[in-house]
Parts: sequence; C-alpha cells; structure tokens
Amino acid sequence: MRRFLVVLLVLGLLAVSFVYVDFMLPAGPPAETFVEVVPGMSSRAIGTLLAGHGIVRSRYAFDLWHRLHGGTLKAGEYRFDQQATLPAVYNRIVRGDIYTRTVTIPEGFNLFDIAQAVQDAQLGSKESFLAAASQDVALVADLDPGAKNLEGYLFPDTYRFQRRQTPTQMLTAMVKRFRQSSASIGLEGDYHRVVTLASLVEKETPVAADRPLVASVLENRLAKDMPLMTDPTVIYAALLEKQYRGTIYQSDLKRDSAYNTYRHAGLPPGPICSPGVASLQAAMHPAESDFLYFVADASASGHSRFAATLEEHERNVSAYRRGLKDAQGGH
Repeated sequence: MRRFLVVLLVLGLLAVSFVYVDFMLPAGPPAETFVEVVPGMSSRAIGTLLAGHGIVRSRYAFDLWHRLHGGTLKAGEYRFDQQATLPAVYNRIVRGDIYTRTVTIPEGFNLFDIAQAVQDAQLGSKESFLAAASQDVALVADLDPGAKNLEGYLFPDTYRFQRRQTPTQMLTAMVKRFRQSSASIGLEGDYHRVVTLASLVEKETPVAADRPLVASVLENRLAKDMPLMTDPTVIYAALLEKQYRGTIYQSDLKRDSAYNTYRHAGLPPGPICSPGVASLQAAMHPAESDFLYFVADASASGHSRFAATLEEHERNVSAYRRGLKDAQGGH
C-alpha cells in the first residue's frame, strides 16, 4: 500500500508538472512569427501548427485545453512576438485577435494616393492596387455604368486589412463603405455626376461651410457653358500621364486632356478624388447664388472669396496676392 501511495504521489507530481509546464509556463518563438489559421482547421491541427512554431509547448495540451474550455477558434493570421502561456494564446484565437494593418484614407485622396497608402502599409504594391482599381469596375457598375475605374468610390475612412487580403478585397471594403455613406445622405440618381462634382468641391476648399458655395459656382459656370478652369483637374490630368512636377506650369494648362477644364468645358470625364460626406452633400444641394468665380482668402482661415463678376473677382485676386505678400514680409 505504501508503494502504491508513493507511485500515486509521483504520478500526481508528474501530472502537476505537466500541467504547469505545458499550460502555465510561457512559450514563444525566438523572433516575430506569423501563423495562419485557415477556415475549417481542427483544434488538433491548430495545436500542431502552433507547437511547430514554438508558440505553445504541446499540441496535445492545446487540444486538451480546447476540449475542456470550448469556444470557437477564429480563422485568420496571427502575429506572435513575445512569450505567452497556452491559455493566453488560446484566448487570442478565440477572440479572433488577428493581425491587421491600418490604412487611413483622408478626404480628397485620389487613386494614386490610396495606392501609395496601401503600399506604405505593406499590403501590396501600388501598381497592383491601381491595376485592380481599373479591372474591378463591376463593383460600381450599378451606380456608374460608364466608370473606367473606381476613382471617387473608395470612401475616405480608416480601414484594417489582413496582410494576405487581395487588392480586390480591399477595394470591395472601400466601395461598401461608400455605398453605406451615400445611402445615409440619400444620394441617388446620377451618381457619376454627383461624385464627379463632389470631387472637385473636395479639392477646391478645405472649409465645409464653403462647399455649397463652391458647388454653386461650378453649377453656375456649367449652366453658362463656361469652362470650369479648376487647377485640381489640371493636376489630375498631369498625374494620369505621370507628368506632374509638384506645381502647375503653363504646359500643364495647355495639356490636351479631357480632364483639363481650362481647355474643355463641362465636367471632367470622372471623379478626381474620393470626396467626403460634406462635399457629396454640397454637390447634391448647391447653394443658391449668382457667383461665377472664387479665389482663396490669403488669411489662414482657409475660406474663399466669391464673386459674381469678373471685375469683382479680379479685385479679390489682387487682395489675395497682397495678403500673400504681407504674409511673406513684403518680399
């Protein structure tokens, strides 16, 4: 009996040691490690994967913990860069604490800006993103049947993507966000025209209060068949041809592009950036005015000065130049 009790004690101590080592003693990879739990993977297979990378000490212990505690193990990619106990690792996978990278799209970003942001987040090359933005126009075919790419329909927001998500998956999320936001403000009808006009408004002023007035100027000029003569469209035309040099030159104003609103009357062929809600609303509901011109105020307010006649506009331009000169100390 004494020997039997000793054996039981030894077995008990071994069991406690097993539990302590495999369940409570932290383990971890020697360097940053990514593991991907694919959909449908069993707890035994997940345990084998984790143990193979040194993230847990025993695949059997992981499977046993799952049987004792239950819970749904979420698919996705996980990043491990420090030691952790088996329960801590298990809880992360039950929570679905997957590894993602953040992409922030401010209002006014165009496709080129967004593609660069995606590349900066190490989610793929900007070239592949731009190619997908042209190939995946079916994502907005019901809204804008003539769209040549997804410019204007990738809504400004902060997104979190997994490393292995494709450009199409990222674009789908951005278009979905556009649909949600445009529906919330009652946008319907001619999406192409509204989004194109809103993109010009977005680029022309940073002040939300001025946007309905800017929209009214553009609409008034369109009604009179006057060229819009907006600098952002000239810049966009240069970007399309990979000719933009950081400022507008005389050669840019003469560029024979359909986006060059100095040479061609009417709206450009499509949006030139991703407008936010305020610009979309301004394009949907422009202010009632007789203004045909506007120029930035030289003050730091960001507001614009509006005019109904060319003479008044020229006075505003002169005031703008004086303000700039004063701000530069008279030089």
